[in-house]
Amino acid sequence: MALRSVSRMLNNRAINQVCKRAYSDEMSFTFAAGNRVFYDAKSVKQVDVPSFSGAFGILPKHVPTIAVLKPGVVSIFENDGSVKKVFVSSGTVTINEDSSVQVLAEEAAPVENLDLAAARDALNKAQSQLNSASSEKAKAEAAIAVEVAEAIVKAAE
Repeated sequence: MALRSVSRMLNNRAINQVCKRAYSDEMSFTFAAGNRVFYDAKSVKQVDVPSFSGAFGILPKHVPTIAVLKPGVVSIFENDGSVKKVFVSSGTVTINEDSSVQVLAEEAAPVENLDLAAARDALNKAQSQLNSASSEKAKAEAAIAVEVAEAIVKAAE
């Protein structure tokens, strides 16, 4: 019954597109930032990403999606069982019908390269700037800096 009500909402073209979708058992993963390419079409098991719509995991056969990344850690679960963690400041994730996934980050760094003391320093400075901001623009910029710094501190701990 639920399927009938859903199918009435979709036109025949949309239904045919969903039924024709060919998913793969493998997931090709590309991950790059302005400063570095982390993965270039490598097959991985799973990727977990921080998103403004909520953190989510990506597996092969994931529904096609486009999402905006928020500051946080992208976890890459490799086929050999190892897990790589990379901090991203922001960016996008695209999941395609062929199970390929692209993460494009504004800035990214392996979690093991983060300096906790420097991150705490940056957070303190950003919070001071937020408290002393007088214009709406300065407040918005400082709020973004606080959000990123808080995420870096959390990732580095």
